[in-house]
Amino acid sequence: MALPTKELSSLFLLFLVLFMFFITPSISAADTLVFGGCSQLKFTSGSPYEYTLDSIFTSLVNSAMFATYNNFTMPVAALGGSTTQDTVYGLFQCRGDLNNGACNRCVEKAVSQIGTLCFDSTGGVLQLEGCLVKYDNVSFIGEEDKSVVEKKCGPSLSAYSEGLSRRDAVLSYLEAGDGTNKPYRVGGSGKLQGVAQCVGDLDPRECQDCLSDAIGRLKTECGAAKWGDMYLGKCYVRYSEGRDLSDAGKSKRFRHLFHGGFSFLFLVGVYTMGRF
Repeated sequence: MALPTKELSSLFLLFLVLFMFFITPSISAADTLVFGGCSQLKFTSGSPYEYTLDSIFTSLVNSAMFATYNNFTMPVAALGGSTTQDTVYGLFQCRGDLNNGACNRCVEKAVSQIGTLCFDSTGGVLQLEGCLVKYDNVSFIGEEDKSVVEKKCGPSLSAYSEGLSRRDAVLSYLEAGDGTNKPYRVGGSGKLQGVAQCVGDLDPRECQDCLSDAIGRLKTECGAAKWGDMYLGKCYVRYSEGRDLSDAGKSKRFRHLFHGGFSFLFLVGVYTMGRF
């Protein structure tokens, strides 16, 4: 006997909800812009520096097919008669839940975007939802960096003591981890979820120090916000209740970040999707 139209519609809706629940996050989520920045120092187009940078980019993309993190250091060929030699440093870090294929696609996208955003810049950084790519002619690999790069806080809610307690519990778990010092950590309490990650060049102590600092800043600066993101130079911590959107829209803004004596012009994307 055929089912009534109303029951068929209900079954279809249930199927759609279950499908959306179990589906693996797509690369469209992973390649959403979070922030990007470029050094104000420039290199000459067609110079040995550009060729070396292209080699770094190729190495990052190829390596992302097999690992979620790697770094490369390549000397720049000195021009004839020159006694000085430049060096290019580069790394990528994929989000810990991405498989090799998704990581590779994300890094490939990030390299393409950073090549356009930071055209002729000697240094640049690009953070997508799923991966980070960074390069410079000054060594940063293995160096701690707890400077705030990007911060976003959701709306503050009154009478949110229960949610605040859940948030603090999730952040405490992310800070403590499971005792294995994993650089990628996830946790949840009810509808509230949290995620934290360090860049792979930090040792366990440095990673823990970075995450503790990010969590402390997140609690202080976002207060009782329903969601919050705190991106430091070498780690980030995020939390959200459900899949609420952040500030809607497609606007972008520029700002300068001064770090290590260099000026970086930053492009900050406004999220237009679910939290994570």
